Amino acid sequence: MQVQNGSCLVSEDLSVRFGGLMALDSVNISINEGETVGLIGPNGSGKTTLINVITGVYRATAGRLLFRGQVITGLQPYEIRAKGIARTFQSNRMCWRLNVMDNILLGLHSKQTTSWWKVITNRRAWQKELTLGIEKVTTLLADLSPSLLSKLHAPMSSVPLIDRRRAEIARALISEPILLLLDEPTAGLNPVETMQIVDDVAKFKSMYPQMSIIIIEHDMGVISRISDRVVVLNAGKVIADGSYNEVVENPEVQKAYLGDEEI
Repeated sequence: MQVQNGSCLVSEDLSVRFGGLMALDSVNISINEGETVGLIGPNGSGKTTLINVITGVYRATAGRLLFRGQVITGLQPYEIRAKGIARTFQSNRMCWRLNVMDNILLGLHSKQTTSWWKVITNRRAWQKELTLGIEKVTTLLADLSPSLLSKLHAPMSSVPLIDRRRAEIARALISEPILLLLDEPTAGLNPVETMQIVDDVAKFKSMYPQMSIIIIEHDMGVISRISDRVVVLNAGKVIADGSYNEVVENPEVQKAYLGDEEI
C-alpha cells in the first residue's frame, strides 16, 4: 500500500462478509488528493463491493474507512454524499421519463438548501436555487460535453448509451465532489465511444485537478491512459498496487487473470 501525505481516502483492514463469502478481506488502500486510481481485478474480485462500502450501500464487517482523516464507516449513503463522495453505476441509474437536464440536476440534491416548506412559502428562493442549478448544468456541459448540451430537454430514454453515460458522469460531477467513483463508465460502448469517454475523463481531470478518482474498468487501454496508479483485487484481497506497467508485469496479477498456464 502506498500512503502519502494528503490522503483523500484510506481503508484500514476493511472486510465485508456475506454469510460464508468473504467479499473483501482486510483491504488496505490509500487514495491521495488529486490522484486517479484504476481499480481492476477478475469478475467477482470485490471491486464494486468496495465502491458500495465506500458509499455506504454496504456495511463493513470489520475495519474502517477514513475520508480526509474522518471515519465514515457506518454512515448513511446521504451522509457520505454530503461529505463530497459521488459515484456512477455500472448499470445506468437514470430516471428515463425525465429529461437530461432534470437527471443531472438530481446530482445537486445533497447541496440543496431550499426545503419543501420553503418551496411552498418562499417560491422566489426556490426559483433562484433552481435557476442557479440550471446555469451550473449548462456551464458544466459547455466545457465537458457540448453535444450533450444540445440534448438537455430530450427524454433520457431517447438519447444514445454514450450520452446516458455522460449524463450520469455529469450528475456526479455537478456537486463538485472531492472523490469521484466511476464504476465501469465505458461498459457497453464500442471502441470509438470508449475513447470519447476517456477524453471526457481527461477534460474533467483538468477542470478539477484536486478531485480524486477511483475508476473500475475491464478495458486495460482505458486504465493505462487515465490512471496514475493501479490497485488489483482478487478474491477480495489486494494483490498488487503500483504503476500500470508494474501491475501488468506482476506474476500474481497475470495468474489471477490467466490462471496457472505459462505466460
